Amino acid sequence: MRVLAIETATVVCAIGLRDDATGRDVLRTLDHDRRHTEVLTGGVRAALTELGLSAHDLDRVVVDVGPGLFTGLRVGIAAAQAFAAATGADLVGVSSLDVLAHAARTVGVTGDVLALVDARRGELFTRRYDEHGTADEPRVVPPDVVASELAGQPVMLVGDGALRYADLLAPVARDIFAIDAPPVHALLALGRDAEPGPVAPLYMRAPDAVANFSTRDRA
Repeated sequence: MRVLAIETATVVCAIGLRDDATGRDVLRTLDHDRRHTEVLTGGVRAALTELGLSAHDLDRVVVDVGPGLFTGLRVGIAAAQAFAAATGADLVGVSSLDVLAHAARTVGVTGDVLALVDARRGELFTRRYDEHGTADEPRVVPPDVVASELAGQPVMLVGDGALRYADLLAPVARDIFAIDAPPVHALLALGRDAEPGPVAPLYMRAPDAVANFSTRDRA
């Protein structure tokens, strides 16, 4: 199977390309400054060239559907849909929170894992995973609520949200697994085994522009 993975859920834009026939892959961070639109297509083209492939060789396109930054999700999902439609490849969507938890497991983290994506506006996208793989429902909550819920519980934190609020969260957690974005290698791994189908962004709240307009109207 030849799989392309697209990661744009946070400020980081990254891609992964795996060719099972040769055992070769390309895992590449393209940008750290939210320039997803500018760098994504060229990055995919360069990765395909590096492995001697064309877009029509792709069997599957995997994309992070969030939760995450509104604009980044739109860019990544639109690109994934375009690649899949143009090439006939399967299309698969994977949650950013699932990607973070999977990445922690692949390096041997055991016990409960709490994935945290920085939602901006003083909030976090969160989802907790126990050692058996069972997860609760994803939520949007302030970091102080997360801290109060963690008190006394040996939970490993992962994600850019954990890093941003490390001063508040580290004292009440088991540790912080330092990943600043959902890693594309984990996105590739989860996407290879998932069922293909239509994808939609997991926003979990209104975009920043809507919130800003609402705040201005109330004022």
